[in-house]
Amino acid sequence: MKTCKIAKKCGGCAYINGAYEASLAIKNKEMRKLFEPFHVNVHEIKGMEDPYGYRNKVIVAFNKNYQYGLYEEDSHRIIPYDHCLLHDQEMDDVIKQIAFLFKKYRVSLYDGKRGEIRHVLLRQAVATHQILVTIVSTSPMFKGSKNFCKQLINKCPNVASVVLNINKRHTSIVLGNEEKVLYGKGYIVDNLCGLSFKISSKSFYQINHAQCEALYNFGLSLLPEHVSTMYDTYCGIGTIGMIGSSKADHVIGIERNRDAVKDANMNKKQNHISNISFIAADATEYMVKTSKEEKADVIIMDPPRSGSTPEFIEAAVKMKPRYILYISCGPDTQVRDLKVFKKLGYTFHDVYPFDMFPFTRHVETVVLMSKVKE
Repeated sequence: MKTCKIAKKCGGCAYINGAYEASLAIKNKEMRKLFEPFHVNVHEIKGMEDPYGYRNKVIVAFNKNYQYGLYEEDSHRIIPYDHCLLHDQEMDDVIKQIAFLFKKYRVSLYDGKRGEIRHVLLRQAVATHQILVTIVSTSPMFKGSKNFCKQLINKCPNVASVVLNINKRHTSIVLGNEEKVLYGKGYIVDNLCGLSFKISSKSFYQINHAQCEALYNFGLSLLPEHVSTMYDTYCGIGTIGMIGSSKADHVIGIERNRDAVKDANMNKKQNHISNISFIAADATEYMVKTSKEEKADVIIMDPPRSGSTPEFIEAAVKMKPRYILYISCGPDTQVRDLKVFKKLGYTFHDVYPFDMFPFTRHVETVVLMSKVKE
């Protein structure tokens, strides 16, 4: 068992200084209690062999002394650290080098009112070891960027690209809309479940590569070997839809984030998948419109932690799918949605929890619904 020295100050990991098995026991108990009203089989949570160093996405900020750190839970106070137990050591080594270069060149840091550098975001492609560095700044210029990139790559050769993201807004949202590539192609490439995916700074991509593969492979294994039409709603960059495309004649991915749809279409071409199409639209609005004239065999839904909407659920049911695969990072809102599905004639018998975020309170759950036989 490892020990985090800043656990009480940071507050991001509820169980980091306890035994991993104990945290799984707590989560198992919570999931059984949460789904108890349904009287279904809640399986034991799928944990990790090694629950440390799993995060492939890291965001840090800097204080006036050029120390990097994580935000204290529910605040904007920076907690400096040397190595986070949830980060791959190489990620923190890259951050340490960035901090050194910022201090060396006396880079202007944003303090909430003035200054330039707001955050640094790192993404790591676990399978290919490539790292994408995104520097978030209030300024569209980065003085000394060529020397900065040259020295960073020299010390950290797995950094495949460096991007400058411009965010001038006074907001807690990390990324702005405008970006400039300072080095490399502006993205990295990872392999997931046998396919390759281009990941940019704005891409939605599961932060736990190993557990993501386990969850996607298992969830898709619950579906029939072949169907005609499959909808992948809230699809992000299209990962699960493309991975499951071999099970369908045609897959339709729905995602309102246009940057994600752009990535999805690139990934579709990169993987030579011809039976999937992506639509940039709000999932609820699109399903409400489509349900008036289209049918579906399978609907996959992986909404944000806030869950889905009653309008989406009603539209999904109108399409009369044989199965609805509901993947959730917010089991409490999933329970709320499942009650609506049940009233509309869809039920389930099993809940499969996955420990996607070890040592935190969060749990990812998989539920397969089908139409109640009348």
